[in-house]
Amino acid sequence: MNFEDYETLPTQSSLTHMTAGAIAGVMEHCVMYPLDSVKTRMQSLRSAHNGSIAETFRYMVQREGLLRPIRGMSAVVMGAGPAHACFFATYEQSKHTLSQLTRHRHDHITHGLSGCLASLVHDAVSNPAEVVKQRLQMLHSPYRGVWECARHVYRAEGLRAFYRSYGTQVAMNVPFQALHFVTYEWCQSVLNPRRAYEPRAHLLSGALAGALAAAATTPLDVCKTVLNTQEAAARADGLAAAAALVLRAGGPLAFFRGVQARVLYQMPAAGICWLTYETLKHALTMDSSTEESPTASSAAHAGGGGGGPLACAALRLAAADVPTTLTRT
Repeated sequence: MNFEDYETLPTQSSLTHMTAGAIAGVMEHCVMYPLDSVKTRMQSLRSAHNGSIAETFRYMVQREGLLRPIRGMSAVVMGAGPAHACFFATYEQSKHTLSQLTRHRHDHITHGLSGCLASLVHDAVSNPAEVVKQRLQMLHSPYRGVWECARHVYRAEGLRAFYRSYGTQVAMNVPFQALHFVTYEWCQSVLNPRRAYEPRAHLLSGALAGALAAAATTPLDVCKTVLNTQEAAARADGLAAAAALVLRAGGPLAFFRGVQARVLYQMPAAGICWLTYETLKHALTMDSSTEESPTASSAAHAGGGGGGPLACAALRLAAADVPTTLTRT
């Protein structure tokens, strides 16, 4: 496969990135959702039965039912799809545009800034679903389902309740995504310097990037949970108030409640997300190249083997007939 094929061809298709991103986001959150529930419960300022991952999970299952760890998953399904679609489309378009403007001279800055811009769009779409999800995850949650929770929150606290933690979410996700994308792209440059479709490289790069970013931003995630859940004894209206509550509840170490669960969640979640995204991106690109094969072939001949998208598609089709062991050399 040509060096530029994988990265160059799909960058121009926003629909490809949105479709792959939406499916990747839903898959990522659903597969790891039980651990996300444990993380949220551990970050609660109520200290009952949330000392460790095993203790928290065991209590949830034994006392609240086998399905308790997946309660609220439908909120994630409704929110993660469109949020991740916008996220990946924004990231890829920003990366492409900024790379062109800087002529690829500052790639790490470009990747980090693109991740920040994508995060702003993602959080605006996902924040209401995050509020509903976390309220359903809490101990003794009074809500029976997603719509009941959403209606009750809206009637009792107004529309503002769904965006009370948006500032904190952005303050957390901007550095999270900047660190995440810079780490992912750096790992890719080491593990996959050809930037071809390499599942193991995508999986490992995503896992390492997710773990590092998750650990570094846990204090803000704890504050976000406090703002989203608004427990009776721990109500706060902003980041400063939430941080003060956390500090009073458990001292400086309280800002790292649930860090193990958060890292364990983000490692496979980020790995799965990137692997799914890159796989779908690759598959959709291959489908596109198949549909355009007659035009691509003639363009490749007429253009003298130029490096445009149609020529790349023709190269893919030619490579498809070569044994796998040869295409990797």
